[in-house]
Amino acid sequence: MKRERLGSRLGFILLSAGCAIGCGNVWKFPWMTGQYGGGGFVLVYVLCLLILGLPVMVMEFSLGRASQASPVGMYKKLEKSGHKWHIHGYLALFGNICLMAFYTVVTGWMIYYFVSFLTGNNADLGFVSMITNPGVNVGYLAVAVVVGFVILSFNLQGGLERVTKYMMVILLLLMVVLAVNSFTMEGAAEGLKFYLLPDFSKINGTVIVAAMNQAFFTLSLGVGSMAIFGSYLDKDRSLMGESINIIALDSFVAITAGLIIFPACFTFDLEVGAGPGLLFDTMATVFNNMAYGRIWGTIFFLFMVFAALSTELAVFENILACVREMTGWNRPKGCIVCGIGMFAISLTTALGYSVFTFQPFAEGSAWLDFWDFIVSYNLLPIGSFIIALFCCNKFGWGWDNFMAEANAGTGLKVKNWMKPIFRFTVPALVLVLYIYGLATFAWK
Repeated sequence: MKRERLGSRLGFILLSAGCAIGCGNVWKFPWMTGQYGGGGFVLVYVLCLLILGLPVMVMEFSLGRASQASPVGMYKKLEKSGHKWHIHGYLALFGNICLMAFYTVVTGWMIYYFVSFLTGNNADLGFVSMITNPGVNVGYLAVAVVVGFVILSFNLQGGLERVTKYMMVILLLLMVVLAVNSFTMEGAAEGLKFYLLPDFSKINGTVIVAAMNQAFFTLSLGVGSMAIFGSYLDKDRSLMGESINIIALDSFVAITAGLIIFPACFTFDLEVGAGPGLLFDTMATVFNNMAYGRIWGTIFFLFMVFAALSTELAVFENILACVREMTGWNRPKGCIVCGIGMFAISLTTALGYSVFTFQPFAEGSAWLDFWDFIVSYNLLPIGSFIIALFCCNKFGWGWDNFMAEANAGTGLKVKNWMKPIFRFTVPALVLVLYIYGLATFAWK
């Protein structure tokens, strides 16, 4: 099967950034910032992006471009005979499926809030009433899945690349407009102080683990999402510079999301540690109590729909590429089968607060927390650890092979002095924080 190509460098950057930018930035990042103390969490998060996120992204792109294959196939092409690194390829596919098992539902929530503001039915919106309504959850889950796989049923350039380019540009413009609007609110100064000034007394091991997991989550690292886009890329640009561009865009969106939300929270005296419902309940309250709130609410949740779809499309593409390589199916057939499968699995989350109640951990946890635990606390750090070992050691692909691939083309290069960081610092930090995170997790 001939490997598809992206049409431009801009398409690659926006598509890869679109995979990284999504609900992880504008839904999960703000509520985690609120729960983990504000500016201190933001500082540690940025450090995790630079120390851990950047090296792993460069390595994952290199694996994809060198193999010209999906995560399932890339290890088989690059590993030494008799080695079993390719088992992680199947684990990566499983990770993408687990991610979409709750992400598609969250995307449906964004669409529901957008439609509610657009049609003027926003007065009585509430997060709890939404998640406990089976009809709303299943209906909008179906919309999210169908829209995603219909777009992917077209070829790569005509479908995914073209749509993501427009969505990303509109998304960035909307964020700037909404951030400027938040700066004019009465509580802006207090909100920005909480958000941007670190309180070092609140930084502990739990905060560091949460920041690492969020860095991997928001960049979609460790489960092959970046590898699949590397496999669609030519060798005219080196991968360090491209990774920096993508992380810069990702960080801009995450930080700007907080600039939008926290001034609003302090203006209307809303709880910054509200958890997953922070964005939905607080922003609906804000828009319902401000001039032209319905218009602002419609714009905001339109932006949220774009953000969610950008990641959904990218991860769906990863799943689809793996399935097509294993089966030889064309795009339309693969989209139909994968779409039906994802809808069925995602019903666990969609009905997890009503019909399929399930409390895996502490009181109040549900299917969403279960899937997120598998992905954020396990598969993302484990996958990043495996990728670092494979790329930087002779018993894997090897440092020389990795560096030759990463440095092919023009742009910033990986230097030999960076080898200890890639080979020792990254896997050691990930392993220590992973073990600490499991040991201190709120199991019950």
